[in-house]
Amino acid sequence: MDSRSLRLIGPIILAATALVGVLWALGFGGGAAPLLLADAGPVVRWGIPIAKLVVNLSGAGMVGSVVIALFALKPGQKSFERALDVTSISAAVFAAAAAAVGIFSSASAVGAPISLDDTFGSTLGRFLGTEAGITWLITTLAGAAISVLAFAARGWFVSAVTAALAIAAMVPMATQGHSGDLANHNITLTAMVLHTVGAAVWVGGLLTLVIIRPLMRKRMVDVLYRYSTLALVSFIVVTLSGVVRAYVAVGDWSALATPYGILVLAKTALLALLGVAGAMYRRRLIAQGGADSTGGPFWTLVAVELALMGLASGIAAALARSEPPTGLAPTPVQTPARIMTGSDLPPELTPMRWLTQWDVDILWALAIMFGAFFYIAGVVRLRRRGDSWPIYRTVLWFVGLLLLLWVTCGPVNAYGDYLFSVHMLGHMLLTMAIPLCLVAGAPVTLALRTIHKRTDGTRGGREWILWAVHSPFSRIITHPIVAAAIFVASLWVFYFTDLFRWSLYDHLGHEWMTVHFLISGYLFVLSLIGVDPIPYRFPHAGRLITLIAVAAMHAFFGMAIMMNTGLMVAEWYGSMARPWGPTPMEDQYIGGGIAWSIGEIPTLIVAITVAIQWSRSDARAQKRSDRHADRTGDQELAEYNARLARLAERDSVDQK
Repeated sequence: MDSRSLRLIGPIILAATALVGVLWALGFGGGAAPLLLADAGPVVRWGIPIAKLVVNLSGAGMVGSVVIALFALKPGQKSFERALDVTSISAAVFAAAAAAVGIFSSASAVGAPISLDDTFGSTLGRFLGTEAGITWLITTLAGAAISVLAFAARGWFVSAVTAALAIAAMVPMATQGHSGDLANHNITLTAMVLHTVGAAVWVGGLLTLVIIRPLMRKRMVDVLYRYSTLALVSFIVVTLSGVVRAYVAVGDWSALATPYGILVLAKTALLALLGVAGAMYRRRLIAQGGADSTGGPFWTLVAVELALMGLASGIAAALARSEPPTGLAPTPVQTPARIMTGSDLPPELTPMRWLTQWDVDILWALAIMFGAFFYIAGVVRLRRRGDSWPIYRTVLWFVGLLLLLWVTCGPVNAYGDYLFSVHMLGHMLLTMAIPLCLVAGAPVTLALRTIHKRTDGTRGGREWILWAVHSPFSRIITHPIVAAAIFVASLWVFYFTDLFRWSLYDHLGHEWMTVHFLISGYLFVLSLIGVDPIPYRFPHAGRLITLIAVAAMHAFFGMAIMMNTGLMVAEWYGSMARPWGPTPMEDQYIGGGIAWSIGEIPTLIVAITVAIQWSRSDARAQKRSDRHADRTGDQELAEYNARLARLAERDSVDQK
């Protein structure tokens, strides 16, 4: 099969196999079986998963095409324009399909078929006021906006904004399904979001390559190499998140014999085949020039890969509609902790459980894994070409990652929802201790020294990092005053507004909190002691003054919490009914003490580091001055003395 014919039939292969997959999986798993009560009819039962399948595939085209454009193509060229055409068209289909899902879901919610009378119109209006209705309404509007944006503007910056919006548009729909009814709701929700976004980049990227291939000519090999890197990362994300989601849904090995379990195994087998196919074209066929041939094995393999992706997508859409085996388990006892958090109260926090109690957040586990891998890969690349990299930077980087793992996946994450003091400990580590270690690792400097520079006008990792460092937005948020203001204001705004409550009730709010405070702390520490490039830093004296001012505000914040006579988010921390540990008010007092005392330890370390850097800077300046004097034979000093002598002689003449 040659590339031109595949361009025409590739999307058909993907859509047809996806339709076959969803129809078979619905029939086998019972996802479209009639309901005993309030059945809306076969059109609705089959229409919801098929419409969701269209949402998934068009969402993949929307995300994958713009990501490929940003990382593998160049604005102004026909291939870049064609990729964004795919983005725009896919987003339009995405919006229409999301609207269809909303209509079908409205009929399913009331158990009545779709009609054109006023009754169904009022039903649809009420449904759009529910959480599910708002989700699909937002998804529809987001798809329409992305379609217009991708069609109207096609520069680097606007395309980057389009990519961010396209990825964000996939998040609300990923929260739909059974995840909210399962145990470990937060794990399931995160896994579904990662799975959806990873699959979108993977599937949509390959489909985009098929469509733009006739425009690429001899440059296709480079584009395929770049896509294969994105595909490898996506494959890892999709596989790990899929395993987590399946484990939560299936529960135990015996459940794999159920129809749901068999569908999970079938999807897993398809993912394994896709991984093998990706390895084949990355390691063998591209290197042999197969990507440039007009026929041969390469594009045949791509056609097979599209077919496997279609089948996997169809089964995934059916699984979202099928009942997991755990859905048949007895309803757990509704304790106060389970009502508030969705999970049972953990055991008493003992010294040993500070090391053994884990609650893994797959988002941060993956981020830490990739952070460790790419950092080591950069250090190894430097070593192989004979360059050095300070060992202490590597050690500090991994200490920071281990602390981040302990906070986001360990006992801090396990007990933070139940003990305010543990939550505050994690907050202090996120804002000061972890950024202190990560900044010392100098990841941007390492990346700029190791990532290959592109010369064809496209942007890879190095180019995007440089763009981010020198962008106007970076100049603003990395300015010492702005970074310090964000750091201090975030504490007060977060804890004394409903943002804190949002982070407890909504898992997305919790993830936002972690990202925000990690980044705000990183920017503040970077502006003080970092070696990575930023547009401006204060002189060392200014850094110490800034640090002292921030430390004072930080201590005042901790004291304000300790002196607070009311319980923060009282309906949450006051309703857990813990049989162990301090009372909620005592625990809040301890949390304020942690913010006031333990939170200042990293501040002291930063102050010492600034003082050491100041001393070394003065020493280096003195050495430069001494070397200059040695080269010039103290010419500056001789000229200065001669000038003084002339002034003295002139004064003596004037006196006479």
